[in-house]
Amino acid sequence: MRKLRVKKSRISAISLLAISFLIIANAVCLAGVQVGKVLQLNGPLFAKKADATTKVLSVNSPVEEGDTLITENKTYARIRFSDESETILRPNTQFKISEYYFDKASPKEDKSFFGLIKGGLRAVTGLIGKRGPMSGYKMSTVTAVIGVRGTSYEARLCENNCGSIQNGLYLFVSEGIIGVNNSAGSLDVGLGQFAYVANAGSLPVILPGNPGIDFMLPATFGAGSGDGGSIGVNDGCMCR
Repeated sequence: MRKLRVKKSRISAISLLAISFLIIANAVCLAGVQVGKVLQLNGPLFAKKADATTKVLSVNSPVEEGDTLITENKTYARIRFSDESETILRPNTQFKISEYYFDKASPKEDKSFFGLIKGGLRAVTGLIGKRGPMSGYKMSTVTAVIGVRGTSYEARLCENNCGSIQNGLYLFVSEGIIGVNNSAGSLDVGLGQFAYVANAGSLPVILPGNPGIDFMLPATFGAGSGDGGSIGVNDGCMCR
């Protein structure tokens, strides 16, 4: 009987050890991989994590793969990624870091997949947007997917929050070129051009000029982000 008790105790100890390893492994899986950090911030910024928890971020806070970054009213946030790309989030924006992988020695494995869920942003591409296949970078929205090549561009989703301006995705390219694709077709948008996509079933089109979207940034956030900091008009669009 004593031998049986000892054997059962050993089995219980091994089982507890195995459970502990599983708990640790699951915790590691849930923890995101750091892909960049908050470089600049002027208000509340939150990260909804992959495990559904929410974290308050500050300057120098890490951002991780799987995070959905959320800015509050009047908040601008500059995020710098490990490939030296930057994304400036505008107020009332939700931006997801869907997949990200960067290794200087492996350009063919580059992966920079983001999602603009709500609001607007300015993106300045880094090495991932300048080397390797164009498919290595994607910015997904409800209306279209954006691909880039050495680009600085603006993207703004209007959803009953841009005054009299029609709903849809508005784009402006201040450097390089972007490709805009959805189920209706594709369109290349070049330097200085404005584009519009009404919805996922509408063909992307070039606009004759700025439709009235304010693409300007505060002076402290505009520096180092292309020439677009001084481009744009404000004719009543309440996109900020």
